[in-house]
Amino acid sequence: MQVIIFEDEHIARFSPLVDLKPVYELVTGCYSLRARFLKATAGKRDLTWHLRSSIAPWFRKNNSCAVVNDLVDDELLLVNGRLVCEGEVARLIVDAGIGAGKALVQKGSLLFARLSAGQLPFSGASFPDLLDGMALASKMSCVEVSGFTLLENLWDPVALHPAMMQHDGAALALGRIEGEVHPSAILVKPEAIAIEKGAKVMAGAVLDASDGFIYIGAGAMVEPVALLMQNVFIAPKATVKSGARIYSNVSIGGGSKAGGEIEDSIMEPFSNKQHDGFLGHSYISSWCNLGAGTDTSDLKNNYSQVSIETAHGKMATGQQFLGLLMGEHSKCSIGTRFNTGTVVGTSSNIFGDGMPSKYIPSFSWGDGYTGNGEYEADKAVETARKVMARRKIDLSAAYEEMFRKVAPGG
Repeated sequence: MQVIIFEDEHIARFSPLVDLKPVYELVTGCYSLRARFLKATAGKRDLTWHLRSSIAPWFRKNNSCAVVNDLVDDELLLVNGRLVCEGEVARLIVDAGIGAGKALVQKGSLLFARLSAGQLPFSGASFPDLLDGMALASKMSCVEVSGFTLLENLWDPVALHPAMMQHDGAALALGRIEGEVHPSAILVKPEAIAIEKGAKVMAGAVLDASDGFIYIGAGAMVEPVALLMQNVFIAPKATVKSGARIYSNVSIGGGSKAGGEIEDSIMEPFSNKQHDGFLGHSYISSWCNLGAGTDTSDLKNNYSQVSIETAHGKMATGQQFLGLLMGEHSKCSIGTRFNTGTVVGTSSNIFGDGMPSKYIPSFSWGDGYTGNGEYEADKAVETARKVMARRKIDLSAAYEEMFRKVAPGG
C-alpha cells in the first residue's frame, strides 16, 4: 500500500508561509509536520509526497530518494499533510487502520482516504497541484470524525505551539549534558536539560529548566550571559547570541541566530534575529532577517482578540496573543516596529519611518502602504543568492525557478 501525504484545496489559507514549501514543512512545537510523519512511521511505512508543481522540483532535489507526485502502487492511503502526526494518526497510517473505500472527514476537510489508483480523478503522471479532498470524499463512504489536530488557519502553528512544545519536550531524552559547558554557566534542574555532543554553552549563560525543558542540539552554541528558560528547543548548529533572553516556548531552527527577547515563537532554519528587540507569538520563516532593534507587538492595548489582514481580506483569529507571521526571504530595517498580527509576504524589503502596514504583500519594497515600490525579481534573486551563500547553501536552478514563480508576474 502506498501512503501519500497530500496538499489539499485549503492550502491558500497558509500563504505566504507556504509559498516556498509544502504545508507539511510548517513547524509547530519542536518539529515540522513532515518530520513528525517521518518519525512516527520510521521503519514501519514508507511515505510518498504530493505537493504543488511549482515547488516539486526543489523538493525532489532536496529529497532525492523521495517519491513525489507519482503513483507506485494500486492500493493507496491518502493522508492530509496538514495533520499533526501523533497517536491515532500514526496508528492509522502504520496499521492501515481504515477500510477500503472509506474516508475520514473532519469539519470540511478530508483527513484519510483508502482507495485504489483507478478511483482517482487523474492519472499517475498528472497529479493536480492540489487534491480536492472533499470532492474525492463525496464519492466514498464517509465517516465524520473529531479530535484530530489539523492546521486550519495561517496562525495555527503559533496558536498550537505552546501545547506542542510541552508534548515534544515530554518525549525528549533529557538529563544529558554531553556538550561543552563553561564552569561559570548555570544549569538549573539539569535533569530537564539536554546538551548534545558538539554543543557549546559559554561563560555566564543561564539555562533554567525549573518550569519546563531546555534542549541544545549538536553543534549549537549558547553565547555568554544568555538566558534560556521555560521550554526552549535550539536545533543543531543554531546560535543563541550573547545577552539573549529566550523563554516561554521558543523553537529555533537549525543554522538560525537568535538574540534579544523572544517568547512563544518559531524561527525556521536559517532565519536571523540576532540583535536586541522583542519577538513574541510569531512565526519567522527561513532566510528572514530582522534588523537591530526590531520589535513586534503581540497583544493589543485593549486586550481584545487579534485580527489579521491577508490577500483574502481581514480575518478574526480568536487569539489574544499574536505577533508577526513572515514569509521566507523577507527582511526589515533597523528599528522596525510591527503591529499586532502583522502578515508579511515572501521576499519583501521593509523599511520606513512609521509602523508598517499590517499586511505587506510578497515582493514589496517599503512599508506596505499604497505607493510603495516592488522588489524586482532579478534583484531579489541576487540578494537571496548572497544570503544563502553566506550559509554555504547554493541557490539552485530549481530553487530560483520556484522563487520567481512567487514574484509578481511569475
